[in-house]
Amino acid sequence: MYIKIAVLPPLKTQRRVFTQSHIAQLTAIGEVTLYPDEVVTLESTKKNIQNADVAITGWGCLPLNRELLDQAPNLRAVFHSAGSVKPVVTDELWERGIRVSSANDPLGRGVAETALGLTITSLKDMWHLSRKMESSGWSETRVDVRELYGINIGVIGAGKAGQYYIKLLQNFEVNVLLYDPFVTAEKAKELGTTKVELEDLMARSDVVSIHAPSLPSTNNMINAANLSLMKDDAILINTARGSVIDEPALIAELQKGRLFACIDVTNPEPPPADHPFRSLPNCILLPHIAGAVNNGAFRLGQFSIDELKRFLAGEAMEGEVRQEQMASLA
Repeated sequence: MYIKIAVLPPLKTQRRVFTQSHIAQLTAIGEVTLYPDEVVTLESTKKNIQNADVAITGWGCLPLNRELLDQAPNLRAVFHSAGSVKPVVTDELWERGIRVSSANDPLGRGVAETALGLTITSLKDMWHLSRKMESSGWSETRVDVRELYGINIGVIGAGKAGQYYIKLLQNFEVNVLLYDPFVTAEKAKELGTTKVELEDLMARSDVVSIHAPSLPSTNNMINAANLSLMKDDAILINTARGSVIDEPALIAELQKGRLFACIDVTNPEPPPADHPFRSLPNCILLPHIAGAVNNGAFRLGQFSIDELKRFLAGEAMEGEVRQEQMASLA
């Protein structure tokens, strides 16, 4: 079956997400047109998508509006080689019955793996122990070490990243609490968690890992009131979006010295040079590395190709996004 595949991301994104092996897989499926420039323009995108049957989008692409879709009247599916599809999806696309897949699944895996790493290193107090070892400390410094055993891990948000973090935690003897207003108690149980309200989660958890999307309803969701509920020596991990946390409120709690935070995302990014997250001794600040940064980004390219293969074979797409989901997506 002849099929034309338009790869729409700019060259920088193509190099980040697709290897030569990926391109070879695509050319084995059909005729491939690769976007040829570093800068995305409407005219170049119109030319690239012309008469395409399927399109692969990603970071840096334009929204697929009427003007672009008119160039590809037979377009049947869009495979987004990144997370949120909101930058490229339009009402016109849904109206034409074009199916959409997101690579949020492999992106979420990378986030979850990072969150687990931060969970283990923070419970083990590795950050402080390393500094103490510089001054010849040893056994007397190990009093604050904790294990992933018999403790409560609170997960905020059961999207792709949150669900995979929960799955990873099933390897440990811990109690997982979940706050997600879109997940039923029955579904939470299937995931291996207990559904609770946010205040209950904040009060009971030894580690709180945030995986909520950035939505108007989640803006500053983690605020002074619920931060004050956290146990002394509790750990807060944010690999989601900076907007979910009321940063001044978290800074005030950290300045009391009773909490520990691992912050991979801030609002805005990057944070100012004098931001307290950079200097507080009980805060680990990372430069937004939890998702796909270097070689991990190739997961996204492979997933998009695998989704294309599933689509062509008439199989269910693992990352399919439906119009009714858009309101609750980041």
